[in-house]
Amino acid sequence: MKNVTMRDIADKLGVSSVTVSKALNDKEGVSIELKEKIKEVAKEMGYRFNTAAKSMKEGISYNIGIIIPERFTGDAQSFYLKFHQHISKMLEQYHYYGILQILSETDEKQLNLPRTYYENKVDGFIILGQVSNEYINLLTENEIPKVFLDFYTDSTDIDSIVTDNFYGVYELTNYLINCGHRDIAFVGNIYSTSSIQDRFLGFYKSLLEHRISLDQEYIISDRDERGKFIELEIPERLPTAFVCNNDQIGYELIRKLQSMGYSVPDDCSVVGFDNDIYSTLSNPPMTTVQVDIEEMSKVAVKFIIEKIKNSKKHYGRVLIKGEIIHRGSVKQIQVNNEK
Repeated sequence: MKNVTMRDIADKLGVSSVTVSKALNDKEGVSIELKEKIKEVAKEMGYRFNTAAKSMKEGISYNIGIIIPERFTGDAQSFYLKFHQHISKMLEQYHYYGILQILSETDEKQLNLPRTYYENKVDGFIILGQVSNEYINLLTENEIPKVFLDFYTDSTDIDSIVTDNFYGVYELTNYLINCGHRDIAFVGNIYSTSSIQDRFLGFYKSLLEHRISLDQEYIISDRDERGKFIELEIPERLPTAFVCNNDQIGYELIRKLQSMGYSVPDDCSVVGFDNDIYSTLSNPPMTTVQVDIEEMSKVAVKFIIEKIKNSKKHYGRVLIKGEIIHRGSVKQIQVNNEK
């Protein structure tokens, strides 16, 4: 099968090879409309970019490292693997490749950057999942183009894309209250990650607005300080609803409640967050907040590409809204007549 060349595209459109080259490489001198047309025809004809040759010429690798801390990987962590798939797909649209980097607990503690950085095999990093402040400082000190995904810190200098955790759980808790629930527990270690903290604060704001007191017994930890899941402790006085910081914890909570003889949602309701596979594996399927993984990945890739082109680019913190997915894990326990 013959390789499609820029000359082939130029002949088809009746333009010069120089014009095709400028369009495919996003150079100036070609109108936006013509650029899009050339790219569309190139895709239709099966044109393949020679990124290796382009890399040697421009001194960049056309690779992005996707760093995921080891504690967020494994069979139980399907959520971040979905992110990785979407990021890799989005990178291909920019003729980049994603290289998955699993950050071990040892490397994070000893502040070791991935080998791909020292060997100049990546042009920047997308960091997926929360890492320590010391590791963030290491990346910053080495002036590495980077974007943080699904977490943020109090630093104003880092660019991060996060789902709107606060508003998502705020709306979710409002929904439970509108279904008549007043004794509501939150499940998650509120000192663990920025995402869990924001989800708890959304939960708490909803309670405050409805004049519902926060019962400390109803704040249930799900993991230790290293992020390792621990056995869930069910309060002696069972709440009518549990707000779980993610679907996996919601799934485990439903199983534990059922093993204790309780029925969900007849005895208590359970909601989660993420809309990952656990929300549909649970019995009953779980009401949750759907994270817009595709949009978050799209924005993260756009940001890292722009930062590689221009090291002065800065975006700050960007929030991507999710939406509630209603399923069978919530029971309405009274009619709410509030307007």
